[in-house]
Amino acid sequence: MNHHHHDNSNHHHHHHLQDLEPQPDLISDHLLPQPHTNHPQQQQRRPRGFAATAASMSSSVSAASPGGGAKGKKEREKEKERTKLRERHRRAITSRMLAGLRQYGNFPLPARADMNDVLAALAREAGWTVELDGSTYRSSPPPSQLSTSMSGKLYESASMSGKVYEQCTLALGRMGVFPVRSVGSPLSAGSLKNCSVKASLDGQPSVLRIDESLSPVSFDSVVVAERNTKSEKYTSASPMNSPACLGADQLMHEVGSRVHGADFTGTPYVPVYAMLATGVITNFCQLLDPEGVRQELRLLKSLHVDGVVVDCWWGIVEAWTPQKYEWSGYRELFTIIREFQLKLQVVMAFHEFGGNDSGGVLISLPQWVLEIGKENPDIFFTDREGRRNTECLSWGIDKERVLKGRTGIEVYFDFMRSFRTEFDDFFMDGLISVVEIGLGASGELKYPSFSERMGWRYPGIGEFQCYDKYLQQNLRKAAKVRGHSIWAKGPDNAGQYISRPHETGFFCDRGDYDSYYGRFFLHWYAQSLIDHADNVLSLASLAFEDTRMVVKIPAICWWYKTTSHAAELTAGYYNSTNQDGYSPVFEVLKKHSVTMKFVWSGLQVPCQEVDEALADPEGLSWQVLNSAWDRGLTVAGQNVVPCYDREGFMRIVETSKPRNDPDHHYFLFFVYQQPSPFVQGTICFPELDYFIKSMHEAKLEAGSYFWKRLALTAQLGIGFCFLRSAV
Repeated sequence: MNHHHHDNSNHHHHHHLQDLEPQPDLISDHLLPQPHTNHPQQQQRRPRGFAATAASMSSSVSAASPGGGAKGKKEREKEKERTKLRERHRRAITSRMLAGLRQYGNFPLPARADMNDVLAALAREAGWTVELDGSTYRSSPPPSQLSTSMSGKLYESASMSGKVYEQCTLALGRMGVFPVRSVGSPLSAGSLKNCSVKASLDGQPSVLRIDESLSPVSFDSVVVAERNTKSEKYTSASPMNSPACLGADQLMHEVGSRVHGADFTGTPYVPVYAMLATGVITNFCQLLDPEGVRQELRLLKSLHVDGVVVDCWWGIVEAWTPQKYEWSGYRELFTIIREFQLKLQVVMAFHEFGGNDSGGVLISLPQWVLEIGKENPDIFFTDREGRRNTECLSWGIDKERVLKGRTGIEVYFDFMRSFRTEFDDFFMDGLISVVEIGLGASGELKYPSFSERMGWRYPGIGEFQCYDKYLQQNLRKAAKVRGHSIWAKGPDNAGQYISRPHETGFFCDRGDYDSYYGRFFLHWYAQSLIDHADNVLSLASLAFEDTRMVVKIPAICWWYKTTSHAAELTAGYYNSTNQDGYSPVFEVLKKHSVTMKFVWSGLQVPCQEVDEALADPEGLSWQVLNSAWDRGLTVAGQNVVPCYDREGFMRIVETSKPRNDPDHHYFLFFVYQQPSPFVQGTICFPELDYFIKSMHEAKLEAGSYFWKRLALTAQLGIGFCFLRSAV
């Protein structure tokens, strides 16, 4: 009798597990007539909802009864893991659907949408009415009845628009003025004529195509872009942009915006700040070229830049003696900036500066810190081979008194408090509007996991930086608390700086990163980053109360389309397929009322590089920005690579204030990073002028601004160049 009850419970348990898996033939099996059988008892319906839960609990109780043994317990554990994997797979599919609908169809889906929201959005797009209680009925005739009569007119309109656009483009090309890509619609007239209208005339339904190689990170963390490899432009296959839904006036508006310039009237005003050259202050804290700085600021003022950003280097100000700060060069620089009535943002830079793109400028950590490092090299980040990275201090010493009797965070706090006291008059006058807090390598909140001086080259995955004795002590403590002291070590199969994910046993598909140990280690590694941010920002809030603080978040987009997101993992962001690595960080920023500044290139990544590194810059940008906005953070932006053309600038504008965002999000400000000294002389600043006007809400005429700025440039005596190098 007991045996029969056990079998019956397993039968229900088996059906419950099948309910979690895809059932492609379930509907057809129920609709088709079933053959007559000799079984006297009719097949019971599969339990669902609470009944399924009760059946599962009943099965668990039965399995735990005498007779199940250790084997039954092990099977239940395996089944739990399989259930988790099925759930991750389901969420990944849903995430791809949501991303595709947002990218292609502009469906008004909430950030944390579920399948009911998706079905409702699709039903409304098809002309159905969906009530709040789920009642659905048709309230308008099917779109297919209208498409036949409209398709011929739309095709003719698209053809004429394409010809007009081509003729105007050639004319503007001869003048040296290039048309701006429209941000109102991802379709051009030509692409609509060649692709979408033909599909409509042939009577083929539109199909939403989604990139299957994309690995979503969370329920709503991915943007999917469909690329036309021949034209290198994004196209849309969504019914929202099909000829049946796109009017002729929309087509003409797109062509008009290309020919006559972009109309940004009514869009939010996004302030633009320019990053001053690092070499304006010498290593002895002296202003190098005051007249050169004035000339640069005069040009920036003529371009209507809102302000400038200046790095305040720890290695310059506190270079020789602990707690002896030299601010004279910065005071002279800030006084000149005040003459031009420009706003000022300052960066608390606690890292090194130098490299191939530094223009020969080298700024190290303070000399007294380097001397300590010779005797105790564990104050620096360390890789698995024991190589020390002196770019910034290890977070393992945040609370260790190894810096002449001070801890790491005390050293940072003393520096910030000295700055606030020294420049109190500039704070009181409102000249200093923002203070950015450097939290890691390059001033960004990240581990120095992909440093070129250590041998890293793009698109390598980098290496974990947790092998100094202080972080190792922290790891051993965490492993002991978890009850697995054997886990107190870094992974031994994570590859090297230039490795690819599939070449390692840790980051490959179904690799150790998703094992019990892997999840423990990655959580600890990411939590160390979060704790460092929390500790430093707690003291920064005391030093800069009533002043807006900013933290810079990196854009690590390579290997984003893999399941492990290896490059993000080594940098400290636990953002694999089944994890959201940015939300915990943003919770800390929200706790301290900090603005998140996203470092974004704004440049189109070549298709070959995207394919080689499985990169997805648009997808990463979408995840990071929306995750921050969902948590109520204010968001700013900065380009990591200088832009040289109109198209790159327009991508920044589109990201800074997206026109189709139903929540009307936009950047609080944008920081434009100037080119390196080697290429500044070749930059044509009318493109920068166009960009700033676009950020400042303006209707831009394609021809008039060009000649106006050309005349101004000639008057300034600097040709087409801008941002004179101070190095």
